[in-house]
Amino acid sequence: MALKNTLTSSSSSLTCSISNFFLSFSLLCTLSFSLFLLFNQPISNTYNPSSTSQLSFPNHHNLLKVYIFNLPTSFNYGLLEKYWSLPPDSRIPNDPDHEPGSKFSGNLTYPPYPENPVIKQYSAEYWILGDLLTSENLRSGSFATRVFDESEADVIFVPFFATLSAEMQLSLDRNVFRKKTGNEDYQRQRQVVDLVKNSDSWKKSGGRNHVFVLTDPVAMWHVRDEIAPAILLVVDFGGWYRLDTKSSNANSSERIQHTQVSLLKDVIVPYTHLLPALHLSENQPRHTLLFYKGAKHRHRGGAVREKLWDILLNEPGVIMEEGFPNATGREQSIKGMRTSDFCLHPAGDTPTSCRLFDAIQSLCIPVIVSDHIELPFEGMIDYSDFSIFVSVNDALQPKWLVSHLQGISMKQRENFRTNMARVQPMFVYDSGHPDGIGPIPPDGAVNQIWKKIHQKLPMIKEAIVRDRRKPPGVSIPLRCHCT
Repeated sequence: MALKNTLTSSSSSLTCSISNFFLSFSLLCTLSFSLFLLFNQPISNTYNPSSTSQLSFPNHHNLLKVYIFNLPTSFNYGLLEKYWSLPPDSRIPNDPDHEPGSKFSGNLTYPPYPENPVIKQYSAEYWILGDLLTSENLRSGSFATRVFDESEADVIFVPFFATLSAEMQLSLDRNVFRKKTGNEDYQRQRQVVDLVKNSDSWKKSGGRNHVFVLTDPVAMWHVRDEIAPAILLVVDFGGWYRLDTKSSNANSSERIQHTQVSLLKDVIVPYTHLLPALHLSENQPRHTLLFYKGAKHRHRGGAVREKLWDILLNEPGVIMEEGFPNATGREQSIKGMRTSDFCLHPAGDTPTSCRLFDAIQSLCIPVIVSDHIELPFEGMIDYSDFSIFVSVNDALQPKWLVSHLQGISMKQRENFRTNMARVQPMFVYDSGHPDGIGPIPPDGAVNQIWKKIHQKLPMIKEAIVRDRRKPPGVSIPLRCHCT
Protein backbone atom coordinates (compact mmCIF):
# COMPACT_ATOMS: atom_id res chain seq x y z
CA MET A 1 0.00 0.00 0.00
CA ALA A 2 2.82 2.28 0.83
CA LEU A 3 4.43 1.54 -2.51
CA LYS A 4 1.16 2.22 -4.27
CA ASN A 5 0.82 5.56 -2.51
CA THR A 6 4.35 6.45 -3.47
CA LEU A 7 3.79 5.61 -7.10
CA THR A 8 0.52 7.53 -7.13
CA SER A 9 2.22 10.48 -5.57
CA SER A 10 5.09 10.29 -8.04
CA SER A 11 2.72 9.87 -10.94
CA SER A 12 0.71 12.83 -9.74
CA SER A 13 3.86 14.90 -9.36
CA LEU A 14 5.03 13.86 -12.80
CA THR A 15 1.68 14.74 -14.32
CA CYS A 16 1.74 18.11 -12.53
CA SER A 17 5.30 18.74 -13.70
CA ILE A 18 4.41 17.89 -17.30
CA SER A 19 1.34 20.12 -17.11
CA ASN A 20 3.39 22.95 -15.66
CA PHE A 21 6.02 22.42 -18.34
CA PHE A 22 3.49 22.63 -21.17
CA LEU A 23 1.81 25.63 -19.53
CA SER A 24 5.13 27.44 -19.20
CA PHE A 25 6.07 26.46 -22.74
CA SER A 26 2.75 27.76 -24.07
CA LEU A 27 3.13 31.05 -22.21
CA LEU A 28 6.68 31.40 -23.47
CA CYS A 29 5.58 30.81 -27.06
CA THR A 30 2.76 33.31 -26.72
CA LEU A 31 5.10 35.93 -25.26
CA SER A 32 7.70 35.32 -27.95
CA PHE A 33 5.09 35.64 -30.69
CA SER A 34 3.77 38.86 -29.17
CA LEU A 35 7.25 40.31 -28.96
CA PHE A 36 7.89 39.26 -32.55
CA LEU A 37 4.79 41.14 -33.69
CA LEU A 38 5.72 44.17 -31.61
CA PHE A 39 9.28 44.57 -32.80
CA ASN A 40 8.53 43.70 -36.41
CA GLN A 41 5.89 46.38 -36.90
CA PRO A 42 6.92 48.74 -39.70
CA ILE A 43 8.15 52.14 -38.47
CA SER A 44 5.57 54.69 -39.53
CA ASN A 45 6.77 57.86 -41.20
CA THR A 46 3.27 59.03 -41.95
CA TYR A 47 2.86 61.39 -39.00
CA ASN A 48 0.30 63.96 -40.01
CA PRO A 49 1.24 67.31 -38.46
CA SER A 50 -2.17 68.65 -39.36
CA SER A 51 -3.90 66.17 -37.07
CA THR A 52 -5.00 67.58 -33.74
CA SER A 53 -5.34 64.09 -32.26
CA GLN A 54 -1.58 63.85 -31.66
CA LEU A 55 -1.93 65.41 -28.22
CA SER A 56 -1.48 62.70 -25.56
CA PHE A 57 0.15 62.71 -22.17
CA PRO A 58 1.20 59.11 -21.36
CA ASN A 59 3.91 60.07 -18.90
CA HIS A 60 3.38 62.68 -16.20
CA HIS A 61 7.12 63.37 -16.14
CA ASN A 62 7.00 64.57 -19.75
CA LEU A 63 4.64 67.43 -18.91
CA LEU A 64 5.87 71.01 -18.69
CA LYS A 65 6.26 72.02 -15.04
CA VAL A 66 5.25 75.67 -14.55
CA TYR A 67 5.66 77.90 -11.50
CA ILE A 68 3.67 81.14 -11.32
CA PHE A 69 5.83 84.10 -10.28
CA ASN A 70 4.32 85.84 -7.27
CA LEU A 71 3.08 89.13 -8.71
CA PRO A 72 0.40 91.26 -7.02
CA THR A 73 -3.01 90.84 -8.68
CA SER A 74 -2.90 94.54 -9.59
CA PHE A 75 -0.78 93.47 -12.58
CA ASN A 76 -3.32 91.00 -13.97
CA TYR A 77 -6.90 90.63 -12.79
CA GLY A 78 -6.70 93.98 -10.99
CA LEU A 79 -6.01 95.54 -14.40
CA LEU A 80 -9.18 93.96 -15.72
CA GLU A 81 -11.20 95.46 -12.88
CA LYS A 82 -9.69 98.84 -13.72
CA TYR A 83 -10.45 98.37 -17.40
CA TRP A 84 -14.14 97.80 -16.77
CA SER A 85 -14.32 101.09 -14.86
CA LEU A 86 -12.83 103.14 -17.72
CA PRO A 87 -14.82 105.25 -20.19
CA PRO A 88 -15.44 103.93 -23.73
CA ASP A 89 -12.42 103.42 -25.99
CA SER A 90 -12.26 106.50 -28.22
CA ARG A 91 -10.33 104.57 -30.90
CA ILE A 92 -13.37 102.59 -32.05
CA PRO A 93 -17.01 103.52 -32.61
CA ASN A 94 -19.53 101.81 -30.36
CA ASP A 95 -17.16 100.17 -27.88
CA PRO A 96 -18.94 96.85 -27.12
CA ASP A 97 -17.64 96.81 -23.55
CA HIS A 98 -19.44 100.04 -22.73
CA GLU A 99 -22.78 99.41 -24.36
CA PRO A 100 -25.79 99.25 -21.99
CA GLY A 101 -25.79 95.96 -20.10
CA SER A 102 -22.24 95.04 -21.11
CA LYS A 103 -20.74 95.26 -17.61
CA PHE A 104 -19.59 91.94 -16.22
CA SER A 105 -21.45 90.17 -13.45
CA GLY A 106 -19.99 90.49 -9.98
CA ASN A 107 -20.66 86.77 -9.44
CA LEU A 108 -17.56 85.78 -11.44
CA THR A 109 -14.32 84.94 -9.65
CA TYR A 110 -12.42 87.16 -12.08
CA PRO A 111 -13.60 89.73 -14.64
CA PRO A 112 -13.92 88.57 -18.26
CA TYR A 113 -11.50 89.73 -20.93
CA PRO A 114 -12.66 92.70 -23.05
CA GLU A 115 -14.82 92.20 -26.12
CA ASN A 116 -13.30 95.37 -27.61
CA PRO A 117 -11.81 93.81 -30.80
CA VAL A 118 -8.65 95.93 -30.64
CA ILE A 119 -7.87 94.33 -27.27
CA LYS A 120 -9.58 90.94 -27.54
CA GLN A 121 -7.33 89.83 -30.39
CA TYR A 122 -4.48 89.73 -27.84
CA SER A 123 -6.22 87.71 -25.10
CA ALA A 124 -3.67 84.85 -24.91
CA GLU A 125 -2.36 86.14 -21.56
CA TYR A 126 -5.80 85.73 -19.99
CA TRP A 127 -6.40 82.13 -21.08
CA ILE A 128 -2.87 80.95 -20.28
CA LEU A 129 -3.07 82.22 -16.70
CA GLY A 130 -6.61 80.87 -16.41
CA ASP A 131 -5.35 77.39 -17.26
CA LEU A 132 -2.67 77.54 -14.57
CA LEU A 133 -5.15 78.72 -11.94
CA THR A 134 -7.63 75.94 -12.67
CA SER A 135 -7.85 73.28 -9.93
CA GLU A 136 -5.30 70.56 -10.63
CA ASN A 137 -7.93 67.82 -10.53
CA LEU A 138 -9.63 69.52 -13.49
CA ARG A 139 -6.44 70.01 -15.53
CA SER A 140 -5.94 66.48 -16.83
CA GLY A 141 -6.17 67.78 -20.39
CA SER A 142 -3.42 70.39 -19.99
CA PHE A 143 0.14 69.72 -21.13
CA ALA A 144 1.39 71.96 -18.31
CA THR A 145 1.37 70.99 -14.66
CA ARG A 146 1.56 73.69 -12.04
CA VAL A 147 4.22 73.34 -9.34
CA PHE A 148 4.42 75.34 -6.14
CA ASP A 149 8.17 75.04 -5.60
CA GLU A 150 10.14 77.05 -8.14
CA SER A 151 13.10 74.68 -7.82
CA GLU A 152 10.93 71.97 -9.42
CA ALA A 153 9.84 74.16 -12.33
CA ASP A 154 10.92 73.97 -15.95
CA VAL A 155 9.75 77.53 -16.50
CA ILE A 156 8.50 80.44 -14.41
CA PHE A 157 5.43 82.18 -15.77
CA VAL A 158 5.21 85.93 -15.12
CA PRO A 159 1.47 86.75 -14.82
CA PHE A 160 1.58 90.32 -16.12
CA PHE A 161 -1.20 91.29 -18.52
CA ALA A 162 1.24 93.36 -20.55
CA THR A 163 -1.02 93.75 -23.57
CA LEU A 164 -3.98 94.93 -21.51
CA SER A 165 -1.71 97.38 -19.70
CA ALA A 166 -0.47 98.84 -23.00
CA GLU A 167 -3.90 99.03 -24.62
CA MET A 168 -5.43 100.74 -21.60
CA GLN A 169 -2.80 103.46 -21.84
CA LEU A 170 -3.34 103.82 -25.58
CA SER A 171 -7.08 104.15 -25.14
CA LEU A 172 -6.69 106.80 -22.42
CA ASP A 173 -3.86 108.90 -23.86
CA ARG A 174 -1.77 107.56 -26.72
CA ASN A 175 0.28 110.79 -26.80
CA VAL A 176 2.27 109.75 -23.72
CA PHE A 177 2.68 106.08 -24.66
CA ARG A 178 6.25 106.41 -25.91
CA LYS A 179 7.15 108.67 -23.01
CA LYS A 180 7.85 107.64 -19.44
CA THR A 181 6.47 110.61 -17.58
CA GLY A 182 2.73 110.40 -17.03
CA ASN A 183 2.61 106.91 -18.56
CA GLU A 184 0.86 104.44 -16.24
CA ASP A 185 1.77 101.53 -18.50
CA TYR A 186 5.47 102.37 -18.20
CA GLN A 187 5.16 102.56 -14.43
CA ARG A 188 3.65 99.07 -14.37
CA GLN A 189 6.33 97.75 -16.73
CA ARG A 190 9.03 99.20 -14.49
CA GLN A 191 7.53 97.71 -11.33
CA VAL A 192 7.16 94.25 -12.86
CA VAL A 193 10.69 94.17 -14.22
CA ASP A 194 12.18 95.35 -10.94
CA LEU A 195 10.28 92.69 -8.98
CA VAL A 196 11.24 89.92 -11.39
CA LYS A 197 14.90 90.86 -11.91
CA ASN A 198 15.52 91.20 -8.17
CA SER A 199 14.20 87.69 -7.50
CA ASP A 200 16.48 84.73 -6.78
CA SER A 201 14.88 82.78 -9.63
CA TRP A 202 15.89 85.40 -12.21
CA LYS A 203 19.41 85.68 -10.82
CA LYS A 204 19.92 81.91 -10.93
CA SER A 205 18.87 81.55 -14.56
CA GLY A 206 19.59 85.00 -15.94
CA GLY A 207 15.89 85.08 -16.72
CA ARG A 208 16.16 82.45 -19.44
CA ASN A 209 13.48 80.20 -17.94
CA HIS A 210 10.97 83.01 -17.34
CA VAL A 211 7.95 83.38 -19.62
CA PHE A 212 6.34 86.69 -20.62
CA VAL A 213 3.24 87.04 -22.81
CA LEU A 214 3.79 89.97 -25.18
CA THR A 215 1.21 89.44 -27.88
CA ASP A 216 0.63 93.12 -28.59
CA PRO A 217 3.52 94.45 -30.72
CA VAL A 218 3.89 97.36 -28.27
CA ALA A 219 3.58 95.37 -25.01
CA MET A 220 6.40 96.20 -22.53
CA TRP A 221 7.79 98.52 -25.17
CA HIS A 222 10.08 100.44 -22.79
CA VAL A 223 11.74 97.44 -21.11
CA ARG A 224 12.09 94.84 -23.83
CA ASP A 225 15.87 94.90 -23.76
CA GLU A 226 15.80 94.05 -20.05
CA ILE A 227 13.66 90.94 -20.46
CA ALA A 228 15.23 89.83 -23.76
CA PRO A 229 16.82 86.66 -22.25
CA ALA A 230 13.38 85.33 -21.25
CA ILE A 231 10.98 83.18 -23.27
CA LEU A 232 8.72 85.65 -25.03
CA LEU A 233 5.31 84.67 -26.40
CA VAL A 234 4.76 86.98 -29.38
CA VAL A 235 2.46 87.03 -32.41
CA ASP A 236 5.37 87.71 -34.78
CA PHE A 237 8.76 89.42 -34.89
CA GLY A 238 7.48 92.57 -36.56
CA GLY A 239 8.83 95.63 -34.78
CA TRP A 240 11.39 93.52 -32.92
CA TYR A 241 14.12 92.95 -35.47
CA ARG A 242 16.52 95.31 -37.13
CA LEU A 243 18.79 94.98 -40.13
CA ASP A 244 22.38 93.98 -39.60
CA THR A 245 23.55 96.61 -42.05
CA LYS A 246 27.21 95.60 -41.99
CA SER A 247 26.46 91.98 -42.92
CA SER A 248 23.89 92.90 -45.55
CA ASN A 249 25.88 95.76 -47.16
CA ALA A 250 23.30 98.24 -45.89
CA ASN A 251 20.92 97.53 -48.79
CA SER A 252 19.50 94.06 -48.23
CA SER A 253 16.95 92.56 -45.87
CA GLU A 254 18.18 89.00 -46.35
CA ARG A 255 19.95 88.91 -43.00
CA ILE A 256 18.09 89.81 -39.84
CA GLN A 257 19.85 90.28 -36.55
CA HIS A 258 17.58 89.40 -33.67
CA THR A 259 18.84 91.21 -30.63
CA GLN A 260 15.80 90.50 -28.48
CA VAL A 261 13.76 87.72 -30.10
CA SER A 262 14.69 84.43 -31.70
CA LEU A 263 13.00 81.25 -32.87
CA LEU A 264 15.51 79.40 -30.69
CA LYS A 265 13.94 80.58 -27.44
CA ASP A 266 10.67 82.37 -28.18
CA VAL A 267 7.26 81.09 -29.23
CA ILE A 268 5.05 82.50 -31.98
CA VAL A 269 1.45 82.35 -30.77
CA PRO A 270 -1.81 82.99 -32.64
CA TYR A 271 -3.97 86.05 -32.31
CA THR A 272 -7.36 85.40 -30.76
CA HIS A 273 -9.79 85.08 -33.65
CA LEU A 274 -12.71 87.52 -33.60
CA LEU A 275 -15.11 85.74 -35.95
CA PRO A 276 -17.09 82.59 -35.03
CA ALA A 277 -15.96 79.22 -36.33
CA LEU A 278 -17.60 77.71 -39.38
CA HIS A 279 -17.57 73.91 -39.32
CA LEU A 280 -16.93 72.00 -42.53
CA SER A 281 -20.42 70.47 -42.45
CA GLU A 282 -21.88 74.00 -42.48
CA ASN A 283 -19.90 75.20 -45.49
CA GLN A 284 -21.97 76.62 -48.34
CA PRO A 285 -21.09 77.33 -52.00
CA ARG A 286 -18.71 80.27 -52.34
CA HIS A 287 -19.25 82.74 -55.15
CA THR A 288 -16.41 85.23 -54.58
CA LEU A 289 -12.84 84.43 -55.62
CA LEU A 290 -10.87 86.69 -53.27
CA PHE A 291 -11.95 88.78 -50.28
CA TYR A 292 -10.25 91.44 -48.20
CA LYS A 293 -11.72 93.78 -45.61
CA GLY A 294 -9.53 96.04 -43.51
CA ALA A 295 -7.48 99.19 -43.52
CA LYS A 296 -5.85 100.19 -46.77
CA HIS A 297 -3.15 102.43 -45.29
CA ARG A 298 -0.58 100.90 -42.93
CA HIS A 299 2.97 101.72 -41.91
CA ARG A 300 6.30 100.00 -42.63
CA GLY A 301 5.71 96.67 -44.44
CA GLY A 302 2.06 97.62 -44.87
CA ALA A 303 2.99 99.82 -47.84
CA VAL A 304 2.61 96.69 -49.98
CA ARG A 305 -1.05 96.56 -48.97
CA GLU A 306 -1.78 99.86 -50.68
CA LYS A 307 -0.18 98.69 -53.91
CA LEU A 308 -2.12 95.43 -53.82
CA TRP A 309 -5.31 97.36 -53.20
CA ASP A 310 -4.85 99.45 -56.33
CA ILE A 311 -4.01 96.37 -58.44
CA LEU A 312 -6.95 94.25 -57.24
CA LEU A 313 -9.69 96.83 -56.66
CA ASN A 314 -11.47 96.44 -60.02
CA GLU A 315 -10.63 92.81 -60.73
CA PRO A 316 -13.70 90.57 -61.36
CA GLY A 317 -14.45 88.19 -58.49
CA VAL A 318 -12.41 90.26 -56.03
CA ILE A 319 -13.82 92.27 -53.10
CA MET A 320 -11.57 94.91 -51.50
CA GLU A 321 -13.29 96.92 -48.75
CA GLU A 322 -12.26 99.33 -46.04
CA GLY A 323 -13.14 97.81 -42.69
CA PHE A 324 -13.42 98.95 -39.11
CA PRO A 325 -13.45 96.94 -35.87
CA ASN A 326 -17.09 97.46 -34.96
CA ALA A 327 -20.28 95.38 -35.03
CA THR A 328 -21.12 96.31 -38.63
CA GLY A 329 -17.63 95.52 -39.84
CA ARG A 330 -17.73 92.19 -38.00
CA GLU A 331 -20.95 91.07 -39.71
CA GLN A 332 -19.61 92.13 -43.10
CA SER A 333 -16.40 90.18 -42.49
CA ILE A 334 -18.31 87.05 -41.46
CA LYS A 335 -20.38 87.18 -44.65
CA GLY A 336 -17.41 88.01 -46.89
CA MET A 337 -15.10 85.32 -45.54
CA ARG A 338 -17.78 82.62 -45.57
CA THR A 339 -18.78 83.29 -49.19
CA SER A 340 -15.26 83.59 -50.64
CA ASP A 341 -12.84 80.87 -51.69
CA PHE A 342 -9.72 82.88 -50.79
CA CYS A 343 -8.99 85.56 -48.20
CA LEU A 344 -6.14 87.98 -48.79
CA HIS A 345 -3.62 88.35 -45.98
CA PRO A 346 -1.11 91.11 -46.77
CA ALA A 347 1.38 92.38 -44.21
CA GLY A 348 0.30 95.39 -42.16
CA ASP A 349 2.23 97.25 -39.49
CA THR A 350 3.59 93.79 -38.63
CA PRO A 351 3.94 90.73 -40.89
CA THR A 352 0.77 89.05 -39.58
CA SER A 353 -2.62 90.01 -38.16
CA CYS A 354 -5.77 88.63 -36.57
CA ARG A 355 -7.31 88.43 -40.06
CA LEU A 356 -5.39 85.21 -40.80
CA PHE A 357 -7.00 83.37 -37.90
CA ASP A 358 -10.44 84.72 -38.72
CA ALA A 359 -9.97 83.30 -42.22
CA ILE A 360 -9.03 79.89 -40.83
CA GLN A 361 -12.11 79.83 -38.60
CA SER A 362 -14.19 80.86 -41.65
CA LEU A 363 -12.66 78.11 -43.84
CA CYS A 364 -11.54 80.81 -46.26
CA ILE A 365 -8.22 79.76 -47.80
CA PRO A 366 -5.57 82.30 -46.68
CA VAL A 367 -3.52 83.95 -49.41
CA ILE A 368 -0.45 85.13 -47.53
CA VAL A 369 1.52 87.98 -49.11
CA SER A 370 4.08 88.66 -46.41
CA ASP A 371 7.68 87.67 -47.12
CA HIS A 372 8.89 87.81 -43.50
CA ILE A 373 5.98 86.21 -41.70
CA GLU A 374 6.48 83.83 -38.77
CA LEU A 375 3.57 81.52 -37.97
CA PRO A 376 2.37 79.74 -34.82
CA PHE A 377 3.03 76.04 -34.23
CA GLU A 378 5.13 75.41 -37.33
CA GLY A 379 6.56 71.92 -37.12
CA MET A 380 3.29 70.79 -35.59
CA ILE A 381 1.33 71.78 -38.68
CA ASP A 382 2.22 72.61 -42.28
CA TYR A 383 0.49 75.80 -43.40
CA SER A 384 1.00 74.93 -47.05
CA ASP A 385 -1.63 72.20 -46.54
CA PHE A 386 -4.32 74.88 -46.32
CA SER A 387 -2.78 78.23 -47.33
CA ILE A 388 -1.38 79.86 -50.45
CA PHE A 389 1.96 81.67 -50.07
CA VAL A 390 2.77 84.34 -52.63
CA SER A 391 5.90 86.47 -52.79
CA VAL A 392 5.46 90.23 -52.75
CA ASN A 393 7.14 90.50 -56.16
CA ASP A 394 4.68 88.09 -57.77
CA ALA A 395 1.64 89.59 -56.05
CA LEU A 396 2.47 93.09 -57.32
CA GLN A 397 2.47 92.01 -60.95
CA PRO A 398 -0.84 93.13 -62.49
CA LYS A 399 -3.26 90.23 -63.15
CA TRP A 400 -0.81 87.67 -61.74
CA LEU A 401 -2.53 86.92 -58.42
CA VAL A 402 -6.05 86.58 -59.81
CA SER A 403 -4.81 84.32 -62.60
CA HIS A 404 -2.90 82.18 -60.11
CA LEU A 405 -5.93 81.71 -57.85
CA GLN A 406 -8.25 80.98 -60.77
CA GLY A 407 -5.88 78.17 -61.76
CA ILE A 408 -6.43 76.33 -58.47
CA SER A 409 -9.03 73.65 -59.12
CA MET A 410 -12.21 73.16 -57.10
CA LYS A 411 -10.85 69.81 -55.92
CA GLN A 412 -7.70 71.47 -54.60
CA ARG A 413 -9.80 74.12 -52.86
CA GLU A 414 -11.87 71.39 -51.18
CA ASN A 415 -8.69 69.68 -49.99
CA PHE A 416 -7.40 72.97 -48.55
CA ARG A 417 -10.66 73.47 -46.68
CA THR A 418 -10.70 69.92 -45.34
CA ASN A 419 -7.16 70.34 -44.02
CA MET A 420 -8.07 73.71 -42.54
CA ALA A 421 -11.02 72.22 -40.67
CA ARG A 422 -8.65 69.77 -38.95
CA VAL A 423 -6.48 72.52 -37.50
CA GLN A 424 -9.20 75.03 -36.57
CA PRO A 425 -9.23 73.90 -32.88
CA MET A 426 -5.50 74.60 -32.54
CA PHE A 427 -6.15 78.33 -32.82
CA VAL A 428 -8.91 78.53 -30.21
CA TYR A 429 -8.09 79.99 -26.78
CA ASP A 430 -11.53 80.23 -25.21
CA SER A 431 -12.17 77.53 -22.61
CA GLY A 432 -15.87 78.35 -22.39
CA HIS A 433 -15.59 79.75 -18.86
CA PRO A 434 -16.61 83.44 -18.51
CA ASP A 435 -13.82 84.22 -16.03
CA GLY A 436 -11.22 82.18 -17.89
CA ILE A 437 -10.75 79.68 -15.06
CA GLY A 438 -11.57 76.13 -16.08
CA PRO A 439 -10.40 73.14 -18.15
CA ILE A 440 -8.94 74.13 -21.49
CA PRO A 441 -9.61 72.27 -24.76
CA PRO A 442 -6.87 69.59 -24.99
CA ASP A 443 -6.34 70.39 -28.67
CA GLY A 444 -6.61 74.17 -28.25
CA ALA A 445 -4.13 77.03 -28.51
CA VAL A 446 -3.00 77.10 -24.87
CA ASN A 447 -1.89 73.47 -24.99
CA GLN A 448 -0.04 74.00 -28.27
CA ILE A 449 1.82 76.89 -26.63
CA TRP A 450 2.81 74.73 -23.66
CA LYS A 451 4.08 72.08 -26.08
CA LYS A 452 6.13 74.65 -28.00
CA ILE A 453 7.70 75.95 -24.78
CA HIS A 454 8.51 72.36 -23.81
CA GLN A 455 10.38 71.96 -27.11
CA LYS A 456 12.61 74.91 -26.17
CA LEU A 457 13.74 73.46 -22.82
CA PRO A 458 16.97 71.71 -23.95
CA MET A 459 18.30 74.92 -25.53
CA ILE A 460 17.22 77.02 -22.55
CA LYS A 461 18.88 74.69 -20.05
CA GLU A 462 22.06 74.67 -22.12
CA ALA A 463 22.10 78.49 -22.20
CA ILE A 464 21.68 78.64 -18.40
CA VAL A 465 24.59 76.24 -17.82
CA ARG A 466 26.84 78.04 -20.29
CA ASP A 467 26.07 81.37 -18.64
CA ARG A 468 26.90 80.05 -15.16
CA ARG A 469 30.40 78.88 -16.06
CA LYS A 470 31.60 82.14 -17.59
CA PRO A 471 34.17 84.03 -15.46
CA PRO A 472 33.03 87.15 -13.57
CA GLY A 473 33.02 90.26 -15.72
CA VAL A 474 32.79 88.38 -19.00
CA SER A 475 29.71 89.08 -21.09
CA ILE A 476 28.23 86.87 -23.80
CA PRO A 477 27.61 88.85 -27.01
CA LEU A 478 24.22 88.80 -28.68
CA ARG A 479 24.22 86.35 -31.56
CA CYS A 480 22.47 86.53 -34.89
CA HIS A 481 19.86 83.84 -35.50
CA CYS A 482 19.33 83.71 -39.24
CA THR A 483 16.59 81.61 -40.80
